[in-house]
Amino acid sequence: MKTTIAIIGCGRIAQNAHLPVLTKMEDVRIKYACDILPEKAEAVKKKYPAVEQAITDYKMALADPEVDAVFVLTPNFAHYTITMDALKAGKHVMCEKPITVSYALSAEMAEEAKKQGKLLNIGVCNRYHRSVELIEEMNRKGELGNIYHVYCSFRACRSIPGLGGDFTNKKQSGGGVLIDWGIHFLDLVLYVLGGAHLKTATCDAYCEMAKDMKSYRYKSMWAEDTKNLESGINDVDDCISGYVRTDKASISFNGAWAENIDEPDQMYIDFLGDKKGIRLTYCGQFALLDGETLERTVTEHEIPNMYAAEDRAFLDATKTGEKNRNYIDNILESMKLLDTLYASSKAKKEIAL
Repeated sequence: MKTTIAIIGCGRIAQNAHLPVLTKMEDVRIKYACDILPEKAEAVKKKYPAVEQAITDYKMALADPEVDAVFVLTPNFAHYTITMDALKAGKHVMCEKPITVSYALSAEMAEEAKKQGKLLNIGVCNRYHRSVELIEEMNRKGELGNIYHVYCSFRACRSIPGLGGDFTNKKQSGGGVLIDWGIHFLDLVLYVLGGAHLKTATCDAYCEMAKDMKSYRYKSMWAEDTKNLESGINDVDDCISGYVRTDKASISFNGAWAENIDEPDQMYIDFLGDKKGIRLTYCGQFALLDGETLERTVTEHEIPNMYAAEDRAFLDATKTGEKNRNYIDNILESMKLLDTLYASSKAKKEIAL
């Protein structure tokens, strides 16, 4: 029996990540593609013939009793309203990361899912990346020994996305590089550590590189079609640095959408164990050093499409009721951490959780 779904939001994450895999699943019926811009919804329907209808009002899909689940793939600020409406309409929801723009609203979404008896999964796709799965398994089996510290680097040279548009407008996005890239790295770390409880967090956030948007020079700009240099807003963090203490390991990180450093390989995570250490290239393979033999090995395993694995797990869960690794309750700690880091930066002090 096919699962009937609606896609709400027809932007990049829909077209580049979810639709390419969902349209290949024979047990999935994509009845609606919805976007407030009719040309976007129509473009998706044209590009993906499996999509049956292009619409502009998501409530039309929510009112359809045939729709079992919806994918909320909109800008961050819209996640809350659409997800809450979908849950109240009796639909299962797959919502892209971040959950929404704050921990308080995220917790409300979690409570509504429980109240309605529906699944709410969050698109922290790295939990289904094969390298992350292998590292999580190694840690769970004790092969790394005690992981005492993790360091994250998510940095790029002058590549602020869609400058002046939704990405750099705090009311729309909830933040900058921390909520956009940092959520992936920090959630990945918390997943590998396995139920780590947050103790304290401290952070400094900077908005330095494009104070004058018209004079900002960049090497690359993804989502460039959404930029608004004339009348747009840039009030989010383009650089972030912080330190987190948990009951299992400490975590330090440096992140930047844009910096005046142009060196390769700035996207990685180091897991420091007392038996073995790992450097994970983000979305790639990892290198492992054995502390006893001093042998260094670089993995060459197959890496299947993590979006396909993530979406498959969600759709299967809508039938079985399983609360898998991307279920809302398993992601709330990551959102609480983001909120605390932003609060620490504003208060200029360490905060206990």
